[in-house]
Amino acid sequence: MMIDRVTLFGLGASLAGLLFVVELVRRRKLREDYSLLWLLTALVLIVLSASRPLLDSLARLMGIVTYPPAALFLVAILFMLFILLQYATALTRLSQENKSMAQQMALLRYEVDELKRTVSSHDARPDDQHDEQHRDVQAQ
Repeated sequence: MMIDRVTLFGLGASLAGLLFVVELVRRRKLREDYSLLWLLTALVLIVLSASRPLLDSLARLMGIVTYPPAALFLVAILFMLFILLQYATALTRLSQENKSMAQQMALLRYEVDELKRTVSSHDARPDDQHDEQHRDVQAQ
């Protein structure tokens, strides 16, 4: 059985991608929940690269008749689109949380400033009252 260069390249790149994602998760550079689609992508590409009959069947199913390995790249692109969608939803959620926290922080700062003003004006009153009492005593 002769393995062509495209199959060999697809298999090598898929295995390298799988190992890279596992290493990123191991070093805690990539969270497990974000790695799932990457791992699934690598596994699907490994299976399709290793099984030429399966790749040929998938290509025929997709309507790709002249160059079946193009189906491998199409599958990879579709998985990348799903990964991008996952990141876009995560960014949207984080952006909304960031906005909410900034608003809460602004309200807390306002309340702290109001408390500081209240405390400083409360502290200033006894001195003013003491000065008034001192003036009253001197006037008598």
